[in-house]
Amino acid sequence: MCGIAGFIMRSGLRPEPELLQRMSAQLGHRGPDDQGIHCSGPVGLAQTRLSIIGLATGHQPMVAEDGQLALAANGEVYNYVELNAALRQHGREARTQSDSETILNAYAVHGLDSLPLLRGMYAFALHDARRGTLILGRDRLGIKPLFYTRLADRIAFASEIKALLAILPQRPEILPRALRQFLQNQFASGEDTLIAGVRRVPAGEALIIDGALRIQRHCYWSALTVTPREVAVDEAQAELDGLMNTAMREHMRADVPFGLFLSGGVDSAVLAAMLHAHGAGRIKSFSVGYKGTAMTHELDEAARVARHFGLDHTPLELSLDQVFGRIPHSIWCADELMRDYACLPTSLLAETAGAELKVVFSGEGGDEVFAGYGRYHPRPAERWVKALIHPGSGGFRTRGQWGARWLRRLLGPDLRAAANADRQPVLRAWGATPASWSDMQRRQYTDLVTALPDNLLVKTDRMLMGFGLEGRVPFLDHRIVEFGLSLPDDLKVRRHRGKWLLKRWAEPRLPPGHLDRPKRGFHVPVGDWLRGEIADQVGQRLMRNRGIRGWFHADAIPDLIAARQRGQGGGRELFGLMQLAIWHRLFIEQPGLKPAPDENPLDWIE
Repeated sequence: MCGIAGFIMRSGLRPEPELLQRMSAQLGHRGPDDQGIHCSGPVGLAQTRLSIIGLATGHQPMVAEDGQLALAANGEVYNYVELNAALRQHGREARTQSDSETILNAYAVHGLDSLPLLRGMYAFALHDARRGTLILGRDRLGIKPLFYTRLADRIAFASEIKALLAILPQRPEILPRALRQFLQNQFASGEDTLIAGVRRVPAGEALIIDGALRIQRHCYWSALTVTPREVAVDEAQAELDGLMNTAMREHMRADVPFGLFLSGGVDSAVLAAMLHAHGAGRIKSFSVGYKGTAMTHELDEAARVARHFGLDHTPLELSLDQVFGRIPHSIWCADELMRDYACLPTSLLAETAGAELKVVFSGEGGDEVFAGYGRYHPRPAERWVKALIHPGSGGFRTRGQWGARWLRRLLGPDLRAAANADRQPVLRAWGATPASWSDMQRRQYTDLVTALPDNLLVKTDRMLMGFGLEGRVPFLDHRIVEFGLSLPDDLKVRRHRGKWLLKRWAEPRLPPGHLDRPKRGFHVPVGDWLRGEIADQVGQRLMRNRGIRGWFHADAIPDLIAARQRGQGGGRELFGLMQLAIWHRLFIEQPGLKPAPDENPLDWIE
């Protein structure tokens, strides 16, 4: 796991090493073990390294023996052992033990046809000097981030937006439609980010950039190619068993110890079972809960799973002050605004685990792949009404995060003008799906290309990498994703209970009674914190905040606070405004400013 950055200059220009160093300095948390830069022709590459495989020989950027290819990569290619053996048959011998070199060698032999051969989580920049191109590639599910922006004389890229802001010649500007998406969807989705002109490299694609700064898109994978099928339960269960075992064997490849984030839920318990079955031994595990809340029960259940599999377990029982002291730092880590409250305890877990380890396993993706969310199987009447009100969406994700009252009262003219933006990601995804798919498959796909890469995986990557910790997510092995998406609905949901096949397969592997527990989300007690005097103080500061006054009618904020204090809602709206105010300071007003992990969020609003 690493951080990468760099740029390709317009023909005739040469990269400036000092700018590469400036970008690299913003990514030191992603790669505390090593750093390097490489300049050749119009291309400059920078990398900060967290060494996990090939510890002594994996320095980057990597350059091919003939000097014609150079690579800066982030992430892991899990099947590098098998690919290296195949490449040897083509006369391409690996010079290091690093899995990243496999990307370089595979491209040297197969060109862009090498991309479907890679299995893993990765983002990379590869300079092909013979062709005069820079290739920016990203893994199939968007597990690893990669951003780019077009400037007057170059196209620059980086693992995180903050590295791009370090070389922008002007003050960053907010993109109204992306801000509107954050408010209503809790994250901005698609290729746009909140910073105008900064874009995401799409998951499953490579961008080929030439010396004239023209961009050609190359899509090497899409879940839209998955074909629905009918399959018997026993056959599906046997197939799942093979896929899970293969994925776990590959994901366990590392030259450093690894651990596990363990909740009280099914997905992380499955990972604990698989790690145990594959001989991981007494690895470290970590769980989180809150004093005096229902989440204490999650700690108890996680501890039971840890005892069952003989894990070296660390529970974190947090106070509200600990959790909400994470707000400024978690916003800095995330780069992108998203109202996923689970970022806060995840940050504390990452700091604790990162003090001892470089790698943890995490259960992200299980709900999307095996239809674990209740929203994938709504009752028919509810689905019909929502689809009627919101045509073209199948009634999926139709409810905005903000109440209509506060949209009318608070939004300024630029955000009002972007009124249709929040629905577009869902409509685009839903409309792209094949006619042969069921509505459940459409719901899964829509989340796989919106909420998963642009919210859930942002949390996993950025909160962990903020403390130099790599998160591995075996449920998002693309073969498992294709398998889960292809299954008939009745193998995913029965009697309104999701993940039916996964649970049936997992039951004999888990502690007795574990599957009888009701599904719980990763709850964060925001309502217990953002009320009373704290809510009043937040409101007073928001009214004076430059970022808020530029986009909202600040004179309506006292009414929002009053409603909050009366218990009449307003919590999501208030928390979102607070996040925006802090983010605006960190990424618009003072890029380069970095909060400590524990700070009073009120101090960052003004």
